[in-house]
Amino acid sequence: ASGKVDVPFRGLYFNDSDVYKWLEAASWSLATDPDPGLERMVESAITEIADAQRPDGYLNTYFTFERAHERWTDFDLHEMYCAGHFIQAAVAHFRAAGTRRLLDVAVRFANHICDLFGPEEQGKQPAIDGHEEIEMALVELFRATGERRYLEQAEFFVDARGHGLLGEPYGRFDPSYSQDHKPFREQDEVVGHAVRALYLYSGAADLHAETGEPDLLEALERLWRNMTTKRMYVSGGLGSRHEGEAFGEDYELPSGRAYAETCAAIASVMWNWRMLMISGDARYADLMEHTLYNAVLPGVSLDGRHYFYQNPLADDGTHRRRSWFGCACCPPNVARLLASLPGYFYGVSDDTMWVHLYAEGSATGNLGDRAVRLAQHTDYPRDGNVEIEVEGGGDFGLMLRVPSWCERGYTVEVNGEAVDSPLSSGSYAEIRRTWRTGDTVRLKLPTPVRFVECHPYVAENTGRVALMRGPLLYCVEQTDQPGLDPRDLVVPVGPEPSVRFEPGLLGGVTALTVRAEVVTPQPAWENRLYRTANAHPDDRRAETVELKAVPYYAWANREPGAMWVWLQSR
Repeated sequence: ASGKVDVPFRGLYFNDSDVYKWLEAASWSLATDPDPGLERMVESAITEIADAQRPDGYLNTYFTFERAHERWTDFDLHEMYCAGHFIQAAVAHFRAAGTRRLLDVAVRFANHICDLFGPEEQGKQPAIDGHEEIEMALVELFRATGERRYLEQAEFFVDARGHGLLGEPYGRFDPSYSQDHKPFREQDEVVGHAVRALYLYSGAADLHAETGEPDLLEALERLWRNMTTKRMYVSGGLGSRHEGEAFGEDYELPSGRAYAETCAAIASVMWNWRMLMISGDARYADLMEHTLYNAVLPGVSLDGRHYFYQNPLADDGTHRRRSWFGCACCPPNVARLLASLPGYFYGVSDDTMWVHLYAEGSATGNLGDRAVRLAQHTDYPRDGNVEIEVEGGGDFGLMLRVPSWCERGYTVEVNGEAVDSPLSSGSYAEIRRTWRTGDTVRLKLPTPVRFVECHPYVAENTGRVALMRGPLLYCVEQTDQPGLDPRDLVVPVGPEPSVRFEPGLLGGVTALTVRAEVVTPQPAWENRLYRTANAHPDDRRAETVELKAVPYYAWANREPGAMWVWLQSR
């Protein structure tokens, strides 16, 4: 597309977006871990992208040369989606490298889009893209440049949805597939393609953060409640249906057929982070953490070289990660999230430092005219003990999240003395004082194993429990109990499983040992699928065994075998 070689286009029409996601990931990575080789690759990519841009600002390799006359004619072909990922990559590179070289290319493309699309009464084309992404990208470009037209364009794209501009995407799905079934501000159920929906919600959250429009926030809160109380997996995974990569109906959460696309989990992290920035409400940080550990991390193998596109919660041993995909949206999306992850851990507001997530590391925040550095020392989530050293004195507040999974026994100390501050699970503990360099805060979060049950309307999980410890969801793999069929296992709720860190297992994980019974079907069931209830003696054989459970994020990293998250219980 830069005109340097004469070859036909190869790949899918939205493959540009994967290059841009890689470029965003590389930019964030170079900000924290300089690498001359990677930097040369980034600079080479920027040169090619700049050279490929058309004189009017347009940029999309699929619609270059022989397809140039088709551009902006079919809004199911992801032109704005690709543009959005490019703009986000350009803003990331600008913030990480401090140069405008790529940002100026993005500005020209954004101006091209703003000139073409908008209200009909302004002489523009009223159109939206089938795949949301441009909305949050334009808000980020507004933040980077201060140019208000980008914010106004984002608002147009959010508000234009729900007015039939797309018709029927691909001719196979109704408008809800692309969240075009009703105006955004009236929506109250998460529907359609999960990634598209969550990118829209992220963009609308960005818009609210800048405009303060209350009906945007009201819609976002309605959608969040519907998602988290009726349409989300225990892992935080989203999307029940393979057809349309879509949300299902309320309580439609099949385990083995779960779609739960890795990209949808990433989009959920992005949306929850934005809701957290807007509100300071710990429930968004809780879900962000839960999704990171249990819906994003399973999408990558422990060696970082293989990926899941879908993330089921039960498997017969046939679902395995792959090194790449024809539609490779997930791997570079994982890369850009992980590369930008340091920005999700901490926050600053006025005279307060916030700690949203826990891990070994440090961060410096500016409170007025002074810098405050926080250094975390912890083995979280292996245990719940967190120590934070403060560097930089003065009067300011420190907000520490007490996760909702930690229901009792949590404590906070400063320099060995208990903090006299109200503490409650699922909120932030506020410590406001005159700090001195060297002050040490200790947060203790007990991490007992919890038996989790599901809403009774999820019929598949009736009479079943899942295991959690701290923020981590667990599963049972047949590899650890050869010869056992997970369908025959019954776990009594009550006796607390034993906990042991095993450094040689799956790169070092905390495993659980759970007492269970293996209950084999009655011989009378042989060659039968149905029978009259209570018409046969109960001659099942039960054997007590000890099961090993491992963190769900680490499953399918050994030899193939069945896996189960939800276990029969009594």
